[in-house]
Amino acid sequence: MRLYWFVVITLLSGVFSAAALAHGINEEARSAMIAGDFWDYVHLGADHMLSGYDHLLFLFGVMFFLTRFLDVIKIITAFTIGHSITLIFATLYGIQANPYAVDAVIALTVMYKAFENLDGFDRYWGIKTPDLLPVVLGIGLIHGFGLSTRLQQVPLDESTLITDIIGFNIGVELGQVMALSVMYLVLMVWRKRESFKTYTVKINWVLFSLGTYLLIVQYHSYLHTSHPHEFPMNEKHHLEFHEKQSIESDSIDSLNN
Repeated sequence: MRLYWFVVITLLSGVFSAAALAHGINEEARSAMIAGDFWDYVHLGADHMLSGYDHLLFLFGVMFFLTRFLDVIKIITAFTIGHSITLIFATLYGIQANPYAVDAVIALTVMYKAFENLDGFDRYWGIKTPDLLPVVLGIGLIHGFGLSTRLQQVPLDESTLITDIIGFNIGVELGQVMALSVMYLVLMVWRKRESFKTYTVKINWVLFSLGTYLLIVQYHSYLHTSHPHEFPMNEKHHLEFHEKQSIESDSIDSLNN
């Protein structure tokens, strides 16, 4: 029971605090990376993965039912290959997209894994659950593109571009290993308790809800960045805009009633 609430609170606090920080490369980090060396990019990659609540939520969903260490290695290797491919090549060739749009798709991958953990394909759609290994590989490609969009927010030096990308990718892997180690140990201990079976469904519905929340947050941010004149990003104007929308919505509801 206590372990269940520890997992829930950890997931919630991580997502809500990280969402408030926008899960991007902040100005301080961008400035620091202007003269950054290989190890600075390793640190940036590790830091970005460990603060990447969407990546971590997906990995938590993946790890949830994996009991054999060999299976963990296979699945995580597939995810690593996937995100390494798009991280390296998208950054190397300057392939870009709105980072919030990409993060919205990543939020969908969190929802997908929770839905799969709930046996949603068979229970709600009456179809066989897709094989996990190729799915994780494909989803890894999406997550890697998300990492690339964030890395490209840093002023990259053409003369050291390849080593900077490699350093960032190594850092991502180190951060991933640290996060997965904690997840593996927590889940290994929890599976031995009766509460794991009791709260399995609830935890995965929490995971699905968090993915939904992230999807809304990222889509909201996408609208602001893709339609800046309609959705002002200035904090004061932003709040005034939503207050105005709320008042107009209430007025329409009053007229309809």
